[in-house]
Amino acid sequence: MIYDCGLILEGGGMRGLYTAGVLDFFQDKGIEFNVCYGVSAGAVNGLNYIAKQKRRMYRVNVNYLEDKNYAGIGNLITTGNFFGTEMCYHTIPEELDPYDYETFLKYEGEFYAVITDCETGQPQYIRLTDLKKQIEIIRASCSLPLMAEMVSIDGKKYLDGGLSDSIPVRKSVRDGHKKNLIILTRDIDYKKKPNELLPIIKMKYREFPNLIKSIERRHIEYNRTIEYIKNQEKKGNVYVIRPSKPITIGRLENDKSKLTMLYKQGYREAKKEYKTIMEFLACEN
Repeated sequence: MIYDCGLILEGGGMRGLYTAGVLDFFQDKGIEFNVCYGVSAGAVNGLNYIAKQKRRMYRVNVNYLEDKNYAGIGNLITTGNFFGTEMCYHTIPEELDPYDYETFLKYEGEFYAVITDCETGQPQYIRLTDLKKQIEIIRASCSLPLMAEMVSIDGKKYLDGGLSDSIPVRKSVRDGHKKNLIILTRDIDYKKKPNELLPIIKMKYREFPNLIKSIERRHIEYNRTIEYIKNQEKKGNVYVIRPSKPITIGRLENDKSKLTMLYKQGYREAKKEYKTIMEFLACEN
């Protein structure tokens, strides 16, 4: 069933396996949404969910960890991208584990990926209607500073959407969605801290002062958004699925057993909350 509710997907690199588990449970239960906003790894999760390709996010994140063309310091040194651009955005989705572009095209709702404009430092919410033609939008949304090159689209440069809007619930509300379900990749007690690599970031991106300002303020805006979400939870306007305990793996985790456990945790915790999730989706705001 398709619900009139915004689906908000936080990023977090490999922590996104938690989200993948939640969304695969949703697929098993036939739960769909008429609009989705994805950030970085959250955007990739959303694409697989909309294409109804269960476990694809898990497979892609785990099966190619040992392939140097997929990810590694070697890629970063030689190309400026930790994750191999050709393999991640062409070889895998077009050959090794084909993405179901046709099912995505049939999606009756709206899907937005968040990217950060490097000139303004502001978020851009790009609606994806043809993934094959707009794959660079996804690459931009996932391009972490220092770990990836800026992505040029129509003459402008972009980086990871999480730098400017990590959890775009306010955007969904502005778009008129009174009810939102949010999947986070951090536990309820998490507080984001200032970026420890800020001195290096300031040096590398000195030609983009507005981008630097957004990165400097990211922890402040993130923590404010979390407080806003908690307030909206109390009012019954949002439902949040978040890890029950702190996730200890990092963005670039390569331990398959840990990633598998995280995926299973997401599925298990969504299953545990199934009744209350359905009560929230069924109620009228």
